[in-house]
Amino acid sequence: MKNFAFKAALPAVLMLAALSASFSAPTMAASSSDAVSQAAARHAKKYEDLVEKRINELHAKLKITDKQSVQWEAYAKTMRDNAHGTDKAYLDQAQKLPSLNADDAMQSYARLAQMHADNLHKLATSFSALYGTLSTDQKKTADKLFRSERGERHEVADRFH
Repeated sequence: MKNFAFKAALPAVLMLAALSASFSAPTMAASSSDAVSQAAARHAKKYEDLVEKRINELHAKLKITDKQSVQWEAYAKTMRDNAHGTDKAYLDQAQKLPSLNADDAMQSYARLAQMHADNLHKLATSFSALYGTLSTDQKKTADKLFRSERGERHEVADRFH
């Protein structure tokens, strides 16, 4: 858990360190704010694209049928909602981190870790509903996918957060 919190916070800290110089000059504040907003928008778009790619890959590999579409859409919506909320939380933390004291920063990291755990619980719940509708072959595919791709997915996601 400590390793996750560190990995989760490190990109935000590094991004802030790189951007902090632009916030130090009052005359550059407006243009810096615009630059941060543009960078945040680009980041959000890339992360959104990554999530959509993952949703499409899973849909194709699992060969989701029309009868499974309700459960699939609920699972995909959970993925999108989690990704959106997580991305927003990381970007909010990145903007606030330079002004936080050590205690507030630690509390912020704890909130991110708790949000991650809550999101995983929501995703697991929606996946269980989907998994219950899968055929035996689809379940075998899902079992294989979720065993073999776990590390790869986290490595890709870590690049965005």
